[in-house]
Amino acid sequence: MDIDNDDNPTPNQSDFPKPLASFHLIKKETEAYLPIASLIWPAPGTHFVAGTINRIDIFDVSRPDISLSTQPFHTIPTIPSTRFLTKGGGVGMRGTVSALDAHPGVSEGWGFIAAGTWTRNLGLYDLSQAGQCVATWSVAPASGEQGIGGNGIVQVMWSPCGRYLVVNERRSTGLLVYDIRGTHQLLACLKGRDAQTNQRLSCDVFPGTGKVGGFEVWAGTKNGGVVVWEGIGNQEGSIEPSWDWEAHQAAVGSTALHMSGSVVATCSGSWEFVDEDESSESESIDSSDSSSSSSDSEDAEQNSGKRVLTSRTRIVVPETSLKVWSIGSNTPPETDEGQTS
Repeated sequence: MDIDNDDNPTPNQSDFPKPLASFHLIKKETEAYLPIASLIWPAPGTHFVAGTINRIDIFDVSRPDISLSTQPFHTIPTIPSTRFLTKGGGVGMRGTVSALDAHPGVSEGWGFIAAGTWTRNLGLYDLSQAGQCVATWSVAPASGEQGIGGNGIVQVMWSPCGRYLVVNERRSTGLLVYDIRGTHQLLACLKGRDAQTNQRLSCDVFPGTGKVGGFEVWAGTKNGGVVVWEGIGNQEGSIEPSWDWEAHQAAVGSTALHMSGSVVATCSGSWEFVDEDESSESESIDSSDSSSSSSDSEDAEQNSGKRVLTSRTRIVVPETSLKVWSIGSNTPPETDEGQTS
């Protein structure tokens, strides 16, 4: 038996815990592994739901013989068929299911789930009825009318009361709130939030308190700020933030409130592309050609949403931190020694 005299011996592979189960998501027709873009584990915890390309799959984790449940327990197609170029002929919602959320009103058994796709479609499915599709619609018309943009759903959130659905898109300047009761019409648009980035910037909801009522929505911006809307559900149309504060020096990728409502955690992290010789090159370019060439390149870059990288381009990370904030009564959150970076 070998004795390791180091204070911090390298652990063996056998020392790590082994997974309890392994599940596979494979397309039967082509035997190709499907990418999982979203995942939730709704109550009562016996099944988890995964979103992928043109389908939602339910896996069972409650069977005694776990080897029998490596394949999906049930599959919910989001379009009638994928065998034709029409991909469902306009019926259902085509695209990768990038966001899932379970209705909060069901504590035991299955209920409704909301699903969003990169193609900007929303769908409601009843798991208690074998995943029957309740409704599907596109958020593009409402987003265009409100002028907030959008390029794919990254998050869907039920309100704490379960009556409304908040839609969070990438490259957008606002959030959409739908009234799920009845005709599923747009109730409000939460403006004043800069999320013009492909980075996933998630939000959080919290029950309203006091005379305001409704519920609250907390969201981070790409510039390091956090905005809060109060009284959602009590008013219609365009709603500006109730208050905001500068929390970080980089994009706030996640905002989460404690169940007590007195503590909020924010997480930041992003990178920037900087050209080392950007200033020197701009000065050396002939003035007669610089205006037209620069404007053309900027327009092309803005339209494509991509940046041309060169050998002199470097990545700069302005900040990556996690902060925990204490929320006072009608005052902006403040940090103390509990801040973590």
